Amino acid sequence: MSNLWQRLITGTIFTGGVIASIWYGPLSFQLLFLLAALVSLNEFYTLVSNAENQPNKMMGLILGAITYVFISLSSFSDEHPKLLVLLAPLSVLIFIAELYRKKQHPFGNIGYTLLGILYVIIPFALLSSVSVHDGVHDRGILLGYFFLVWSSDSFAYVFGNLMGKHRLFERISPKKSWEGVIGGGLSTLGIAYLLSLYQQQIDLTSWLIIALIIVVTGILGDLCESLLKRSLGVKDSGNILPGHGGLLDRFDALFLSVPFVWAYLAYFVNK
Repeated sequence: MSNLWQRLITGTIFTGGVIASIWYGPLSFQLLFLLAALVSLNEFYTLVSNAENQPNKMMGLILGAITYVFISLSSFSDEHPKLLVLLAPLSVLIFIAELYRKKQHPFGNIGYTLLGILYVIIPFALLSSVSVHDGVHDRGILLGYFFLVWSSDSFAYVFGNLMGKHRLFERISPKKSWEGVIGGGLSTLGIAYLLSLYQQQIDLTSWLIIALIIVVTGILGDLCESLLKRSLGVKDSGNILPGHGGLLDRFDALFLSVPFVWAYLAYFVNK
């Protein structure tokens, strides 16, 4: 099977699974994204592990799962925000555990363990908050977010291949071009306009702002993940998705865009 067909089949199944989980209800997408978050976190720990840096994978995955659950519960109910306070003492356990691991670079290990949770787990967990509008789960908003992320990435790829001449950030990602970013951005704004016609719980201005946030932070997230892989001398974060690499590769735009979209919705839309 050619790589193109692999990418198409894998991409279709992946996209269909995300849409189905969001459409079915909050529990299904929370469970799917919890699994995706933990797999992505495991990929991150595997990537950065070497002779010098050995993050505490088990502690990181346990704390990552707890962090995800606590943030998700807090987004759906005012009765659970105190759970977030518990994350501070739980995080300290990573420092204590390192005392007994007898590794050569303990604070590098602590740093990478906590960085994985900050970089991977928290953005995934905040998706629950993105889906909440006026105190209830709104699948339309979350689906709209993913449609904009996928549109930005797909149209940037198409326009970049057709018209790309001026490199965006050649030192980190030689194939990305300004033409791709601009074409992808304008197309994503068009998708935002269409979303505003069918998802009217958020007005057109807000959809356009969310689209702009996703275009800018999505490409920066892509570049940051490319920087990580380039610094480690690897091409893909994993091989769980044939033709696409790992989950870190597929969700790279999400890691930087979700916190900004969540903040915009929290402070300007869901006031």
